[in-house]
Amino acid sequence: MSVFSQYFGKIRAPQGGEKVYKDECVFSFDNPESETGLYVCMNTFLGFGKKHVERHFKKTGNGVFLHLRRTRREVVSEEPPPEKKPTKMAIGLEGGFQTDEKKFVFEENNSVVVLPDWKIFPLPDPELPEIVQMSVNGILKAEDAWKLEEAAALAGTWDGEKRIISKHAENLLQLDNGKKIPPSGWKCEKCDLTNNLWLNLTDGSIMCGRKFFDGSGGNNHGVEQYQVTKYPLAVKLGTITPDGADVFSYDEDDMVEDPYLAKHLAHFGINITAMQKTEKTMIELEIDLNQKVGEWDVIQEAGSKLTPMYGPGYTGMRNLGNSCYMNSVMQVVFTLPDFQQRYYNAADEIFASAPTDSTSDFTVQMAKLGHGLLSGEYSKSKDGGDENVSAPTGIRPQMFKTLIGKGHPEFSTKRQQDAQEFFLHLLSLLEKNNRGKFNPSECFKFKVEERVECSVSKKVKYTDRTDYLIGLPISMDMVTNKDAVSVWETKKKELESLKQTIDPKDIIRPKISMQTCLDAFGATESIEGFYSSAINGTCIANKTTRLLTFPDFLVVQAKKFTVGEDWVPKKLDVSLDVLQELDLSPLRGHGLQPGEEELPEAPAQQSQVQIDEATVSQLVDMGFPIEGCKKAVYHTGNSGVEPAMNWVMEHMEDPDFGMPFEVPGAKKSSSFTPNEEALAMIMSMGFNRDQATKALKATDNNVERGVEWIFSHADELEAPMDTDEQTAPGEAYRDGSGKYKLVAFISHMGTSTMVGHYVCHILKEGRWVIFNDEKVALSEHPPMDLAYLYLYRRIDN
Repeated sequence: MSVFSQYFGKIRAPQGGEKVYKDECVFSFDNPESETGLYVCMNTFLGFGKKHVERHFKKTGNGVFLHLRRTRREVVSEEPPPEKKPTKMAIGLEGGFQTDEKKFVFEENNSVVVLPDWKIFPLPDPELPEIVQMSVNGILKAEDAWKLEEAAALAGTWDGEKRIISKHAENLLQLDNGKKIPPSGWKCEKCDLTNNLWLNLTDGSIMCGRKFFDGSGGNNHGVEQYQVTKYPLAVKLGTITPDGADVFSYDEDDMVEDPYLAKHLAHFGINITAMQKTEKTMIELEIDLNQKVGEWDVIQEAGSKLTPMYGPGYTGMRNLGNSCYMNSVMQVVFTLPDFQQRYYNAADEIFASAPTDSTSDFTVQMAKLGHGLLSGEYSKSKDGGDENVSAPTGIRPQMFKTLIGKGHPEFSTKRQQDAQEFFLHLLSLLEKNNRGKFNPSECFKFKVEERVECSVSKKVKYTDRTDYLIGLPISMDMVTNKDAVSVWETKKKELESLKQTIDPKDIIRPKISMQTCLDAFGATESIEGFYSSAINGTCIANKTTRLLTFPDFLVVQAKKFTVGEDWVPKKLDVSLDVLQELDLSPLRGHGLQPGEEELPEAPAQQSQVQIDEATVSQLVDMGFPIEGCKKAVYHTGNSGVEPAMNWVMEHMEDPDFGMPFEVPGAKKSSSFTPNEEALAMIMSMGFNRDQATKALKATDNNVERGVEWIFSHADELEAPMDTDEQTAPGEAYRDGSGKYKLVAFISHMGTSTMVGHYVCHILKEGRWVIFNDEKVALSEHPPMDLAYLYLYRRIDN
């Protein structure tokens, strides 16, 4: 066939492990199920929607494509499928909460297409040249690239639940104390509890487990026993089956695998092959807790007849397995003019100048996502059509998720994540990829002023820093309806004891005023152990935080997550009386005021500052960065783990939490010697010596953090080094009035940011719209009181 002859040198078959993009277009969300299908280049193995094919052809000269066209048809069953109870805290994963239980069969209609004349050769065709047939067969047999990349990233943690093998399992000490455990009738050895019991695999003691946030669970006797004996492994009685059981390692502070469990249980007379499960596993308990809270129905507006929305700006995002945190954040940011201007309006220009392989190009993938969400091409009503043979509505952002999570220990997995942490991760990537260009994250940026006053001399010190959101403190001390909540808790216990269903509408949550939270944010904070250069010693200082500028869009985080008395992270299930309009003018900072006297420059910080290293070590063992732990111990006056832990929970989201600890008020030593090897590494990336030195100085000679710093502080690179400045001189900030209007919010369902589900509500054309993954609809009862992140738009006169 002469039509192929000019391309024989370009057509090839994919080699083992070579990436083949046959599920998603590089520049759009066209796929084999789209109306025009997907065209896979038979040289680069990149996939393209029809309108992007000719651009690739003109740029590369590759003119032969495998055209994939797939039609799905629903398998209609007369009997509804049995309802499956979820067995893991996951969305869209096997065993988790499912978003689409329909079953389909697929019809394939593939062909080879040759440009420039778009000549079509339907498949199969034995007359095609051998190299063409080899290429076709190789592409069809290959795993799609996203599956290979995801498998490599997850590396054994496919859904975040694969447990590690305990380091104690193989050589576990087991005491010959004659204990034999009966097959039933267990009771805690320190209280009367008969459920949530854990058998210690070293001494055979049976103790109750930890107390959960809602009051259920145990009395912490298992934990207390470990603190005395240090015997590390315990198995939950009632979960033992021939397939295994729940095993917890106190030392590793996690659920683990014990490959020798049968032998360890046999030591205490337990035959694992004869055991049956009588207790709920920890995963089942977590699911029950999440569903019992009642916020799932409220936040998703279950029970309301929601009107679906279609068209530009109303496109849903399919859940890729616990990707709802990403979906919610990206839906919100692409409603903002800055993001639309940078990526959607400029999409054609971005695509035209894109590299040949744009699958890993951040700017291209952001433009692709913006076009997918805002164009309306993937949000069309099915009215009048055959729903059984239509491609699913919404977009499947697999390529974007793979790219934005690449190299990140959390966002590369299928575990649930904190939406606030993902938002900050996105801002970091925007800074890194928009150096010297228009950066849409500027719409969030504002300058914070911190004023510290020495309580003895009354002299003050002003510093400023850049931030992108404010965190509102939330405390149960702020609750305004304590009596009503107390009555409800009594009634709830009665209903639970009678095993009656609780209607979510009847739940009375603790109510907290957002204004009270704002007042707490602006209140004076006492700092103990402050080094005052005015008195050349330590004293109590008074610190206030103000905003020197007001951004175009203000992100507000309701800090609902805390740590209970048993050290278990929990979410405060409260109802926030949300202000739909804010006036933050009273929080405006004004700098040094007439009559105020600045603290004199202090000598370089002294080495005699004492910090209780044992307390620091305990905090580090809980997973917090050592520099933040030092600050916690210092600011709580070496008063023990509990006060330090409380300080950590209040300040762990501070931008400088993990930065090197410095005595407050003390001047940094001006001497700094950069690590020459680290200098060379950063300079090899195209930065000069002064810029590399500045980055290393800001990050204590840490190369990785230095590289991140240099990309996120582009405006500071040409400024002279000044250790006392925390904000780059001349750095631009948008500013205006302190008045704001609520335009979006992101809600979280679940007991922890690491489990559950996220949805977002966005104010569009005067109406609230709910975006629940691929489902987009008019909101009837926007649950703004239960939200986690709020977005306000500045109102200028």
